[in-house]
Amino acid sequence: MRTHHTLTIAAAAALLALTGCADADADHAGKSDEGKQKPTASAPAATPTADPEAAPSGAGIPPSPAPAQRTIYLATLNKIDPEIVNGNDEKAISRGLNQCQSMKDEKDPTKRVESTNRRFIGPNHPEGFGPTKAAFILAAVQTNLCPTY
Repeated sequence: MRTHHTLTIAAAAALLALTGCADADADHAGKSDEGKQKPTASAPAATPTADPEAAPSGAGIPPSPAPAQRTIYLATLNKIDPEIVNGNDEKAISRGLNQCQSMKDEKDPTKRVESTNRRFIGPNHPEGFGPTKAAFILAAVQTNLCPTY
């Protein structure tokens, strides 16, 4: 089982490294056809890392996951119980990012599991998936969406 997780993480890292190659032309993004720098209103707005979705991170919500991270996160949740995602990927990601926000200030593992159980519900689990599955969900959230929390 650990070998499977190790391979999954290695594959995700490889995908993330490959997606960085797609931005190879980013050096030319701010230049006109003649190769001269285009005037900008402010330097921070011209940086390629300026992302409107990253703004909430000041409030404790991490940015939306990269495609490879997203795939691994959703696959992990589906492996725990398919009803967690229940065909609504965006809702599962939103709940995970909100869980990250609540974990930012909460360091007690028991309370983190309790809040995960309240947040992640499904049609047949309106009161949550129970503490065991909630702990697995929490691990998936923390590993894939907010590893520094």
